[in-house]
This record gives sequence, C-alpha cells and structure tokens, in this order.
Amino acid sequence: MTTALDDMKAVNVRVLDVRGLTDIADTMVIASGNSDRHVRSIAERVVEKAKAAGFRPLGTEGARDAEWVLVDLQDVVVHVMLPRVREFYGLESLWESTPAVAVPALRRTAGRRRRAAP
Repeated sequence: MTTALDDMKAVNVRVLDVRGLTDIADTMVIASGNSDRHVRSIAERVVEKAKAAGFRPLGTEGARDAEWVLVDLQDVVVHVMLPRVREFYGLESLWESTPAVAVPALRRTAGRRRRAAP
C-alpha cells in the first residue's frame, strides 16, 4: 500500500492504529489528492497493488465523484480525499488519541473482520 500511495504522490498521508477503538478495521489510512482525478487514480492504484499482492478488496466507495474514495482492505481502510473534503469531515479528529503508525503490509487473514459479540 505504501508503494501505491508513493507512486501516485498522495499528499499528507496519515496512518492511524485504531485497534481497540473500532471493530471496523485495525488501521485507517487517510491521504489527499490534488484533484478528483488524482483522488480516483490513487484509489485505483491502491486496489491494483492489493490485487497484485493477492488480496481482494472488499469494496470501493465514492470513485464516481472522487471527492472521497474509500477502499476497504479488511483490516485496513484507506480514505483518499480532496483537501477541502478532508478538512470538512475531519476524520483525524475522530481518532486524535491514536498514535500515527507506519503503513502496515497487507496480510492475509483466515476469516473476515472480527465482530463484536451481540
């Protein structure tokens, strides 16, 4: 994933360890693109690199308008946004207390995400 973000010159990449704070993912990656075309291209490259590494993304949302594209890689969720959209929604502020971490390598998991017990 790091390669995909670097290849496409993603801006202001922030990687947050959200384990224990949410069941959605272990890691949130937030990055910006300079235009809707750039945002879309970054997200597409993330998907390409994931597939090349043998991982099937669970889904991609927002690619049509490309103001905010979300790529779900099971334990890692990648958000690529236009700067104004990123500032408006302030995702980083939701996870302010989380430490920034190095971008994790994708890893295969035997099952789906952990789910909270009912």
